[in-house]
Amino acid sequence: MIIATYNIQNIFHRDRALIKKYREENRELWIEEFERLMVMGMRTNKEFNRLRTLSKLLGFEDAQNGPYLTMVHKAGQLFLKKDAASEANKASPLTNWNGWVRLNSTPINEVAIANKAKVVEEVSPDILILLEVEDRSSLLEFNKSFLSDTYTHILYLETNDLYGRGIGLLTKSGYEVLAMKSHVNDFDENGNPIFDMDLQEYKISTPNGKIVSILSTCFLDNLEHHKDAKSKIEVQSKKIAEVYKDKDGPNELIAVVGTLNVPSYSELLAPLTLGTDLKDISKHHTFEVDLDKGKDSKYYRLGAYKMGVNLKQSDYLMLSSKFYRTVKACGLIRKGIWFKKRPQWNILKSIKNELHSASEHPMVWSELKIR
Repeated sequence: MIIATYNIQNIFHRDRALIKKYREENRELWIEEFERLMVMGMRTNKEFNRLRTLSKLLGFEDAQNGPYLTMVHKAGQLFLKKDAASEANKASPLTNWNGWVRLNSTPINEVAIANKAKVVEEVSPDILILLEVEDRSSLLEFNKSFLSDTYTHILYLETNDLYGRGIGLLTKSGYEVLAMKSHVNDFDENGNPIFDMDLQEYKISTPNGKIVSILSTCFLDNLEHHKDAKSKIEVQSKKIAEVYKDKDGPNELIAVVGTLNVPSYSELLAPLTLGTDLKDISKHHTFEVDLDKGKDSKYYRLGAYKMGVNLKQSDYLMLSSKFYRTVKACGLIRKGIWFKKRPQWNILKSIKNELHSASEHPMVWSELKIR
């Protein structure tokens, strides 16, 4: 049985505010690369294409995101046409509205969508938890059109997230979802939701009749932009530890998965890493991942997954003691992540620039032999 967790950062469309944040973080690197290409005497077609991409990313071409759509009414239904450059008649002579609608979300690049599927298919997990999913219909379409209907059970629950990101659970035939529970309505002493997104519990039966419990969550990123985020993470960690202990964790097959957005040594995760018997699969002796290229393969960055894998750890798959003893193999898939400067690693051949990146997160997986 293979379990995997993947922060897919939306499937088909993503909130514009999140895209803007991503752009601001990378703008300095884009400007530097753009200026370097501009001063070159001779340029190849590849370099010209890169200039075009950078000009869009830097906002020189407003058509990059195509945030305006034409609405057309046909046969009682509204159709949207992405054509911001064309002229449009007024919807009515009595109003200035001309039928354009500004959307809060931006469509994700088609190559990037295909790359998301390629990452999943690297290990084709039996139980897959996808974080930051926009809606259930996207999950269904992704499974049908990009994963060849691999998954027979597809569940989705909304969360407290302001950007509409939810959590999806996909399982193959034979892995029945017996129960699920959301903690969106768990409140702290001030009456605020404990979880920025949610803590979701799944109870799943395997083909051989074993029962597996999974706790899935996602913490806010960019701590520096949220003054209360650190204390919030600690509160969330304590709550997860509490739920885990209530399940008699050490004696059950339990996995705690998700994006925690802080390194494993952080005291904010102490309720989980020190207060329970949970073990991080990145510490297992079978943990495999392509090493960084060049001299970075011998370097260990504080907060990284391991020596030679100098990607800041933010995604976790932790197992109860009983579950951990069944690990046959485990690893991390980061082929879908576009690297900036250093470190560098092997990526999918279909990724030519950051627009093609499947996600900024790796997929973490574990193969378990339970009897």
